[in-house]
Amino acid sequence: MYLIIERELELRLVVSPERIIPVAARLAYRSDDPFAVHIVFHITSEAPVHWTFARDLLVEGVFRPAGHGDVRVWPGRADGRPVVCMALSSPDGDALLHAPVAPVSAWLERTLRVVPSGAEAGQLGLEEGLDALLAASAPSGAEESPAGRPPDEPGEAGR
Repeated sequence: MYLIIERELELRLVVSPERIIPVAARLAYRSDDPFAVHIVFHITSEAPVHWTFARDLLVEGVFRPAGHGDVRVWPGRADGRPVVCMALSSPDGDALLHAPVAPVSAWLERTLRVVPSGAEAGQLGLEEGLDALLAASAPSGAEESPAGRPPDEPGEAGR
C-alpha cells in the first residue's frame, strides 16, 4: 500500500514583470514513487500540464538555488512575500512560476514525515526484489571462488 499526499494551490505564472497570471495547480507525492514530486498545472489548454522532478530539488530550492537545465528552483520574494520560484523549460516553451512558500513547505514537511530524506530507496523494495531475483537465479549447491566468480569462469584455472 502506498500513500498519496496532495495539495491544491494557486501559483503565479510570470509572463513579464508587468503581467502575472494565476494558475491553479496540484502538488502530489506518492510513497511508491518516493524520489519524485508531481505538479499538475490547470491552464487554459485542453489537458492539464504535468511536470515531475526530484523531491530533493524542491526541498533544496525552498532554501537556496537548486537545479540545472529543465528545472531550476530558488527562494525569492514577490510583492513583499516569500515565494518559491520555479523555472521550467521544455521543447514546448519556458515558464517561470511563483509558489507561496508556506503551503509548499508545509506540504514538503508532510511528504518527509511519510518518507524521510535518505529513506526513499527502502520504499521501493529494491533489496527484497534483488534478493528474490538472485535466490531464484542461483543454481542450488553452487559455490563461488574466493574472487567472487564461479570456479568454472575463465581466469580461475591455474591459480
